[in-house]
Amino acid sequence: MRIIDVLVVGGGASGLQAAITTKTTYPDKEVVLVRKEQQVLIPCGIPYIFGTLSDSSKDILPDKLLTSVGVEIVVDELIEIKVKEHQCVLASNEIIQYTKLILALGSIPTKPAWLKGADLENVFTIPKNKEYLDQVLVALSSLKEVMVIGAGFIGVEVSDELNKKGYKVTLLEIEKTILNRAFDDEFGVLAQEHLQERGVRVITGKGVSEIKGKNGKVSEVVLSTGELLKADAVILSMGYAPNTQVAKEAGIELNDFGFIKTCEYMRVLPCTIDIVAVGDCAEKRDFVTRKIDRTMLASTACAEARTAGMNLYSLSPCKPFTGTIAIYATAIGSHAFGTAGITEAKAMQENFSVICGSFTGMDTHPGNLEHSHKQMVKLIVAS
Repeated sequence: MRIIDVLVVGGGASGLQAAITTKTTYPDKEVVLVRKEQQVLIPCGIPYIFGTLSDSSKDILPDKLLTSVGVEIVVDELIEIKVKEHQCVLASNEIIQYTKLILALGSIPTKPAWLKGADLENVFTIPKNKEYLDQVLVALSSLKEVMVIGAGFIGVEVSDELNKKGYKVTLLEIEKTILNRAFDDEFGVLAQEHLQERGVRVITGKGVSEIKGKNGKVSEVVLSTGELLKADAVILSMGYAPNTQVAKEAGIELNDFGFIKTCEYMRVLPCTIDIVAVGDCAEKRDFVTRKIDRTMLASTACAEARTAGMNLYSLSPCKPFTGTIAIYATAIGSHAFGTAGITEAKAMQENFSVICGSFTGMDTHPGNLEHSHKQMVKLIVAS
């Protein structure tokens, strides 16, 4: 059995940041990071391996970020947490006894159990897994028509990137506009127009009811309206779920959405001072609404990780994590879209009293310069 000070489980953004913060805050502590992957992808860059980058090896988080500050990396998989014994069991049968445990377990793509045909060959998801995504790229190389289901940021970006590579792409979204959770309708409509101008077929207001196949491979997608659309491959971009099964099996409490319950210092609840959870697996509240939130962002994950690392051995009332502000940005061609906070529709739904204002103008003066671009700004202000 190996005995260490701090064990971090998970090699994504939250695990990396938690390990770095812990080691730099408590340099005398031995910090070990366990992860399943030989190489870890930069989350925000994943959609771009389907087009602009064309190679997942160009989207790697360098290990030097960890090793340069003295964090040890172990490539293995956590299979059991023994909370009372302060022990973690790895797939290699190694047992690690820890003083402090940081769970940065991440998330897994949603593949709905109700979706018939989701297990056919050439139905893919977008996990943060280099080996899997490399296999997807190989499989897609001999195909032509791709349907992407789900028009959040990943679905939109993957669709645009595949379109750049010459695939015939259809993007399907059940809501009436794309990027619906991040933007009000007027911006979703604009984003859709730009995608369509670039050659992506966008269908909104319709869902998927079944994926049909021939000889075990995808051949058609059945829409909720009964329409049949031909497809050689389907990419499911229907959201992510917290990867918390191993925590649940250990008796660690989860909230109604499956996230590990935490306090504002990211310590696991009910009060467990020796285990913290950060990133996509951890409970979080929206900074504006104060409600439990399902936002999964690398920026939020890193903020939580810094909070956990700085408060690991002793608490500072100046360093809690008081809630997530959803901050998103993407680009469709030469058009950039960014947002922070909640939309007008969400504010109204939550019964906030707000004043909204919009402005459209040019981003240069004079506005007829060759590189000028139309700029739209919308403010939602609490009244």
